[in-house]
Amino acid sequence: MTEEKHLRVYTARSELVQSDGTSEIFQEGPQNAETRQRYTQITKALAEGFLSQQIETCRDQPDALGASALTDQHSEILGRLVASVTSEVGRAVVGLTVLQLCVKSLEPLQSIRLHKGGTGARDFSWQGGISMRSLDNQFITPTLRHYGLLKLNRDGFMMTRSLAENYPYSALYKAQIRGAKGEWIKVVEALESGILPPLPALKYVLSKLLNLADDFQRLADQTLALVRQRTQDVENPLSVQQVLSLLQHQMNTSDYGARILEIIMHALMQALAKFNVLDGASLVPLSQMRSANKKHGNIADIETHVGHEIREAWDAKYGKAYLRDELEELGDKLEHHSAVLLAGFVSSVKPERLKELEARRLDLEALSGVTIQILTLDEWMAQKIEQATATGRVTEAELAAEWLNAYAESLAQRRPQLAPIDEPCYRWLESLYDLLTPSL
Repeated sequence: MTEEKHLRVYTARSELVQSDGTSEIFQEGPQNAETRQRYTQITKALAEGFLSQQIETCRDQPDALGASALTDQHSEILGRLVASVTSEVGRAVVGLTVLQLCVKSLEPLQSIRLHKGGTGARDFSWQGGISMRSLDNQFITPTLRHYGLLKLNRDGFMMTRSLAENYPYSALYKAQIRGAKGEWIKVVEALESGILPPLPALKYVLSKLLNLADDFQRLADQTLALVRQRTQDVENPLSVQQVLSLLQHQMNTSDYGARILEIIMHALMQALAKFNVLDGASLVPLSQMRSANKKHGNIADIETHVGHEIREAWDAKYGKAYLRDELEELGDKLEHHSAVLLAGFVSSVKPERLKELEARRLDLEALSGVTIQILTLDEWMAQKIEQATATGRVTEAELAAEWLNAYAESLAQRRPQLAPIDEPCYRWLESLYDLLTPSL
């Protein structure tokens, strides 16, 4: 007799009941001795480079992958899981899968459902659980970033709140996970039931990620070659309006236009910095997506500094026309940054109700001593081009060429100091390549 899968939650334990009536009980509390010993062994192996060794084996010894140990069904599931990674979704769940495959490869008896474990009594823990957050932060994310396999936030994928609920990972895990959640759950169930060999599965996932990384590098080379061909055409020089139209088209057809707008603006500022027309200020590197203002001490997405003080600050606003709340927030931020000379907002659409905001904008200018502006992307670009060309150090054509070059190299991740973009850029680079191809 079969019954519906369900999870029973008690005061100090949970019970996962499968459809065949079998169940697993997960006791809450500090790690027990057996789990603590397994966790020590897992940590030791990862610290000694276990994941790096597997990546290099996959990269350098394709015949050692052991893919024949996987069924076609499991290979397909793992392939779909890796292929689900886009500029917006999928990275965290693939990173978590890599972590769980490492754990099962090193200690097959360790449950990969229980993602919290510790020795203290203050924080939630399962007696049979391990701190996946610690393993991720110390070993998994740094290694995947080092080899360029997944563009993850430095803090690690386990910082994602949806992966941190106090329930075991199973088909009944209700948190909203963006990406291939169904495939990930199938991998978890197959590993826990013992029908999926963890080490061959780990190597299979790593080889898929390596292939994607190789593809990305080839695409980056091809796209940058197109950019060089276009920007070095002296008989048909680019105009800034042509570059703007191209980048706006990509922004408006992108999966994540808001981030593209930030990169477009930062790339133009990179061009200004190259020609030394930022009035003695230095350009601040592009922030990671969704970086908190308070945590990073910044005012806006695009900033210049003189020493440690913010001189100019611009916030990119994609698809947002009415900016009253943002104007008030900016006023609050400026109270703590007395050296700012110019700040404002750049919208991808025409700002609305500016007359309504004018009195408040003037009040904030008077209070802060800062020039505050609300501009469209076109207006902001024109202002920056005029600022640059007025110096006599650069022509409009030179700026246009460098703008496109800086944008393309940023997406290609060839400017890690100025544009450390952590999101996967393959699709963005692919669409830029397609946009450039017909124009040649």
